Amino acid sequence: MHAVVALVVPEVIIFDLAIPAEIFGRAVERERYAFTVCTERPGAVRSTSGFDVQIGTGLDAIEAADTVIVPGFFPRNDPSPAVIAALRRASAKGARVASVCVGAFALAAAGLLDGRTATTHWEFADELAARFPAVRVTPEVLYVDEGPILTSAGIAAGVDLCLYMVRRDYGALAAGEVSRRMVAPVHRAGGQAQFMERPVPDDGLGLAATRAWAIQEMHRPLTVSELAQHAGYSTRTFARRFVAEVGATPLRWLTSQRLLEARRLLEATELPIEEVAWRCGLGTAANLRLHLAREASITPTAYRNAFRGDAIPAKVGR
Repeated sequence: MHAVVALVVPEVIIFDLAIPAEIFGRAVERERYAFTVCTERPGAVRSTSGFDVQIGTGLDAIEAADTVIVPGFFPRNDPSPAVIAALRRASAKGARVASVCVGAFALAAAGLLDGRTATTHWEFADELAARFPAVRVTPEVLYVDEGPILTSAGIAAGVDLCLYMVRRDYGALAAGEVSRRMVAPVHRAGGQAQFMERPVPDDGLGLAATRAWAIQEMHRPLTVSELAQHAGYSTRTFARRFVAEVGATPLRWLTSQRLLEARRLLEATELPIEEVAWRCGLGTAANLRLHLAREASITPTAYRNAFRGDAIPAKVGR
C-alpha cells in the first residue's frame, strides 16, 4: 500500500486538491493507495473558492507518507516554518514530494527545488524564477520529473502529473484504468505552452481528426506533407497552425505518440522489441533504443522490466 498525503496550505485551490483526491483517494484505488489530507492546524481551512474545507489530520501524517503532494494556494507566500520543516523531513527520509500548480512555491521555499528543473502555472513562472533563482523554471511543459521531486504546471496539469505517478507506481495498465474512469487522456501531447496567452487567429481550424488519423497510421512513415494533405491545408499553413493548436511541431508530436505507443506495448505485451518498434512506426529496435534513450535514458528491455504490469508474465522480448 502506497501512502499518499496531500498537504493543504491556506487558502487552498480546491481543484488542485481534488485532483490527487480523485486519482489516489477513490474507493477503487484502496488496494493501491492509502490517501490522507493533512494541514498544519486541523479544522476548517479556507479555500480560494470562498468556502472552507474541514481537515482533521495534522502534519504528523507526513511522517508515514510515501508521497506528499502540495496543491496550489493563494497568496503564494512562503508557508509556515512548520510546513517547510515537514516537507524537508519528508524529502530527507526518501518520500516522493510533488506539487500541483503554484504548490511549487512551497517546495521552492523548502529548498527542495534548488538546483533542479521545475514548472508551475505559466502565469506565475517568472515570479517563481525571480523569488527562487536557484530553481531552473521551465514554464512550457505540463510536468517535470526530477526523480524524488515532481512539479506540475497550471491547475489541470496536475491530472497529467498524478496519472504519470500512477504509471510510475503500477504501470501503464493501472494508469489507463484511472484515466478511463476520469475520462481524461493518460498522456497529453505538447506542453503548457499551448495554453499561454498569445494571438492565434480563430478561424475554426481544428486538427483533432488529422491527429487521430496519424495515430491510426503511425505504423508507417508519415511526412508533414501527408498530414497537411489530410487536413486540407498547405504544408506551411498546417505546420504553423499545428504548433499553435498542439504546442509542438508535427514531427515532434508524432514522435512522442510513437514513443507513447512503444511504452504501452512494452508494458502491456510480450511482443519482441523489434515488433514493438515496427508497430509504433520507429522501424527498428535500434531506432527505438535511440529515441527511448534520448527521452528516458533507458533501454527498451530495462523499461519493460521496470514498468511491466503484474499481470504480464516475466518473459520479455529481446
